[in-house]
Amino acid sequence: MTQTFEKTGKVAVLMGGASAEREISLMSGHAVLAALRRRGVDAHAFDPAERALWSLKEEGFTRAFIVLHGRGGEDGTVQGALETLGIPYTGSGVMASALCMDKWRTKMIWHANRLPTPAWRILKADTDWEAVAAELGLPIFVKPVREGSSVGIVKVTRADDLRAAYETAARHDPLVIAEQFIEGEELTAAFLGQQALPLVRVVAPGGNYDWQNKYFSDETQYFCPSGLPESAEATIQDLTMEAARLLDCRGWGRADLILDAAGKPWLLEMNTAPGMTGHSLVPMAARAVGIDFDELCVRILERAALG
Repeated sequence: MTQTFEKTGKVAVLMGGASAEREISLMSGHAVLAALRRRGVDAHAFDPAERALWSLKEEGFTRAFIVLHGRGGEDGTVQGALETLGIPYTGSGVMASALCMDKWRTKMIWHANRLPTPAWRILKADTDWEAVAAELGLPIFVKPVREGSSVGIVKVTRADDLRAAYETAARHDPLVIAEQFIEGEELTAAFLGQQALPLVRVVAPGGNYDWQNKYFSDETQYFCPSGLPESAEATIQDLTMEAARLLDCRGWGRADLILDAAGKPWLLEMNTAPGMTGHSLVPMAARAVGIDFDELCVRILERAALG
């Protein structure tokens, strides 16, 4: 335990923040904080919504474990502040964090490099809703571009409902995307450094993997091993690592995908600071290869970096 303490120094576990995902961030952060302390790390809770970031330097913190979710924590802003302070931090750097928080630009990069991602349209108040429905088909997912954890997402089954869905999403972010619905199995593909972790297959009640079913429902089912053929799993893991490489992700992360009826995987989004709650998927995938929660937290922390 002493070795771990000496390697990492005084660690701030950044949690909470001011985003719509504050509640989940606090749950994740306290779990990480407890894990690091069990491993002998000099770890302390730090909520940027309550304390100025520059006090990290004043108080002698030498590393930051980012468990902030959403805007202000996962979008490159806190990463940029830590770069300025010279404090190594977990997860992706400024550019990758900003890109991955932006579903639209993430999809443009994947599409430009011929990686499979569902078709999309940017929505505005004067959008021709019937044209969007004709182009993308129904149902359609309407999403705020820069939110996570299913915040503001609406599944639309009638063209007449697109405007209301847009208005709901726009309350969370003025930039709103309509995304083609791909029917199939929900998968998540996590990675730790250059290691692709086993896939997790998610079966949510009614096929609705929303905020409640992600974090608070005991009815959502998770399968790890996923049950997919070994070759199919390896293909999806390779796709995930390429998707992460194109976005310049580092440290750890998780891609969300859909596997359609023909066996084709479709990339939905990349998460650079995934959840670490009791229902979270990265710890589940890590356990499948013998990495318990405490060890996972230490390995993520050891990969903290600048630049």
